[in-house]
Amino acid sequence: MRDFQPCVYIMASGMRGYIYIGVTSNLAKRFYEHNNRLIDGFSKRRNTNRLVHFELFGTMELAITREKQLKNRHRDWKINLIESTNPEWRDLALELGFSD
Repeated sequence: MRDFQPCVYIMASGMRGYIYIGVTSNLAKRFYEHNNRLIDGFSKRRNTNRLVHFELFGTMELAITREKQLKNRHRDWKINLIESTNPEWRDLALELGFSD
C-alpha cells in the first residue's frame, strides 16, 4: 500500500462493538494513532483499535463522499457491510502488516 492512498476505514472495539468511521490518506499511520490512543474523542474513549473494514479510492474527494455515506447509514447496515467481507471481525491491520 502506498504512503498516500485515500481510503475510508472502520475501526471497532470488538465484534459488534463500538464502531468508528474515518477517512485518511495514510491508513498505516492512522491505525498506529488509533492503536496507541493518540486521537482524542470517541475513538479514544471507546477503544476502537481494531481495523475491520476499509475501502481504497483514487482521490480524497471520493473517499470523503463515501465516508459521509457510511456515517449516514444505520448501525445494522454498517454491521452487515463489515460482515460481508470480514464475518469474524478480524483485525485487518495485522494482515496488512501494520504494527503497533
